[in-house]
Amino acid sequence: MAGLLSGLSGLGLGNLENMDIYKNEEKEKQKKEAAVQKVEEKDLIYDKTFECPVCGESFSSKIMKSGKARLLKTDQDLRPQYDGIDAAKYDVELCPHCGYAALSRYFTTVGSAQAKLIREHISQRVQLHPHTGDTYSYEEAVDRYKLALANAVVKRAKASEKAYICLKSAWLLRGYAESLEKEEEADRKKLAELRAQEAEYLENAYNGFTEAMQTEDFPMCGMDEITVEYLIGVLAARFKKYDVASKMVAAILTSPTANNRTKDKARELKEQILADLKRQ
Repeated sequence: MAGLLSGLSGLGLGNLENMDIYKNEEKEKQKKEAAVQKVEEKDLIYDKTFECPVCGESFSSKIMKSGKARLLKTDQDLRPQYDGIDAAKYDVELCPHCGYAALSRYFTTVGSAQAKLIREHISQRVQLHPHTGDTYSYEEAVDRYKLALANAVVKRAKASEKAYICLKSAWLLRGYAESLEKEEEADRKKLAELRAQEAEYLENAYNGFTEAMQTEDFPMCGMDEITVEYLIGVLAARFKKYDVASKMVAAILTSPTANNRTKDKARELKEQILADLKRQ
């Protein structure tokens, strides 16, 4: 069949006879859409000034623009995934003057006795490295979380706070591993180390939240009782503690206050547990 532009050779334009009349237009459209959709991490953060509750000094920290970042999906253990940025990298505030670090949620809630403990056990010994980049690297973010956990232990924080730091540390390490997997020649040894560290943090998160459920009131880390029960159920299933996981699922499914979305997630977890038990 003759093409739409057949016969152009008679006009000296034979090279255009087989041209796709929409192809170039579509390519340009795709290029423009890709340019609009591509978001850089540095465009999703901003510098915010804080006053340290331990030493009183002011400092600047990078914060994610939560209203601008686009949520893509949420992992089973509630880790949010955003387009162009790993939110976990920007949830620890670190004072460069005294070494006090904490999750954003807890940064200002430090008592005088806790501040004294931090000055004695952290501030007098810590050796911090100055940050100079436009964004936080994963290595920097990992160090910030370790300092947050160390500060939490030193100030004798509640089990829930320490568990939440461990949970978010695991999310961070997962994101770190995922970023390495995108490289053409991924460091398999490094990936294995990150996965092992993630599992260790998740296990500590499970232990911490389990203890907090028995000793603390709700809301806990900004989560209600149903959400914490679901999270414990997910973590319990991961570590093959199926009796605990099943107990959490049952509590959610019979709760009059649990919403339909959470109950649906609990049913999915129940199916996963049953499948895992069959494979044993």
